[in-house]
Amino acid sequence: MSVTIKDVAKAAGVSVATVSRVLNGSANVSEAATKVVNETIKALNYSPNFLGRNLRKCVTNNILVIQPSSEHSLYSKIISGMQEAAAVAGYDIITSISNGTPEIENRQLNMLYNRTVDGAVLLGTVLDAETINTLAENYHIALCCEGVEGADVLTVIVDDEKGGYDAAMSLINKGHRKIAIIATDSKAISSVQREKGFFRALEEAGISISDEYIYKGDYDYDHGVNATKKFLSLEDKPTAIFAVSDLLAAAAIKQATDMGVKVGSELAIIGFDNITWCERFIPTISSVAQPCEEMGRFVCKKLLSNINDGTNDKSYYTMEHVVTLRQSTGD
Repeated sequence: MSVTIKDVAKAAGVSVATVSRVLNGSANVSEAATKVVNETIKALNYSPNFLGRNLRKCVTNNILVIQPSSEHSLYSKIISGMQEAAAVAGYDIITSISNGTPEIENRQLNMLYNRTVDGAVLLGTVLDAETINTLAENYHIALCCEGVEGADVLTVIVDDEKGGYDAAMSLINKGHRKIAIIATDSKAISSVQREKGFFRALEEAGISISDEYIYKGDYDYDHGVNATKKFLSLEDKPTAIFAVSDLLAAAAIKQATDMGVKVGSELAIIGFDNITWCERFIPTISSVAQPCEEMGRFVCKKLLSNINDGTNDKSYYTMEHVVTLRQSTGD
């Protein structure tokens, strides 16, 4: 039979409570008692049942992160920042992928219901505000990278509207007046706000845009390809394109190049998110960079404060973005 905490206490000549305090690192144990207990644990080869102990305390020291996809380095960078902050606090990060499916996401959230994690961070959720707010009544929830309108929970994002505005202004400041946009039909706040910021910049610059310069669909690579084919088939072709994601921008660059257009000189293209591809693509991709690692560290620290300190912070935090210009815009 396996050695129990009672066996350790009996062999060490102390109470079970004393052994428990030693295991928990309590300061209320003498050095002599601590030494005896640790020596006994080693001699008996005792392995504490931390899982059972944590469940009894309703603490697991685990944080669940649900990401909609594994295809974008954006998420891995955020998770890297979370892992850094979690490790300092003695926590671990458990990651899962929902594939943007509500059934899968709800199943993954069972880890909250079963108390196998202490909280959850959602990196782009399909759940609506009402569902999220109901969850937050009993569990520690945070949103990162993608907000949800009406969700009254801790949220950490960039200002997507300002990012779209700044991306468009970077093209306008280079003298472009015929600027197209590859947008999406998604109702996600990030996509809607990036598009909104783009149109605000054009309006302020006194630039009108025809419907021919607007292409909407999904986030798939093929959508970027089809949008570029349409734009470059026009009699009055655009000289610049803003894509609401880097994947769409990469597709636009590849298609334009395949059609014999020199990206960077004949056609400027800028994306959003600054995924790893941007620095490795040929030509390198200009993009609006999100401070991913910083966002991950920040949301993790705030969530852990809610869990351990009872702060109940439900603030909407906006991190600073940076427009990073590369070869795809002639830089």
